[in-house]
Amino acid sequence: MADIEYLQSIIRPHPDFPKKGISFLDIFPILRDPIAFETLITHFVHHITSQTIPKSLRKKVDVVVGLDARGFLLGPIIALRLGASFVPVRKRGKLPGECVSANYEKEYGADTFEMQSDAILPGQSVIIVDDLIATGGSAKAAGELVKKLGGVTVEYLFIIEIMFLKGYQCLDAPAYSVIQHLD
Repeated sequence: MADIEYLQSIIRPHPDFPKKGISFLDIFPILRDPIAFETLITHFVHHITSQTIPKSLRKKVDVVVGLDARGFLLGPIIALRLGASFVPVRKRGKLPGECVSANYEKEYGADTFEMQSDAILPGQSVIIVDDLIATGGSAKAAGELVKKLGGVTVEYLFIIEIMFLKGYQCLDAPAYSVIQHLD
């Protein structure tokens, strides 16, 4: 696909960042290029409307959940295009009001995610979006939060998937990534 190759050509690797042995894949060049950013959002929305929604039980997406922080850059735009609400998942202590929480292990250690307890209604169809899936720990925690509130995760969306880590295996719904990074 031409759009995938185009987006892949814009992502920049940064070896040994944030620590030695890690190659950080920087998505920010996509956001600095309006055509690339539109290409990415359109690709996601096309995938959701042509693949995800037709296979879902409710035939719609009610909520798009974005993970702290890069999921906040994609989620609201995708939600607007789908006519869905946007719900942020934040690190502990960053959201006001009553929250539900889930602990998770990431590549760099342990952390806790929270979601406001009234953000998702029972039975709502949810898509969870983030920039990258590696081990799947943070996405899995977001899925646990959706489940605690009675929502149904229909799919996880990522710009990049680090294939050899197989993070999608710990998720409770299908995962879609635009770019599959092999090493």
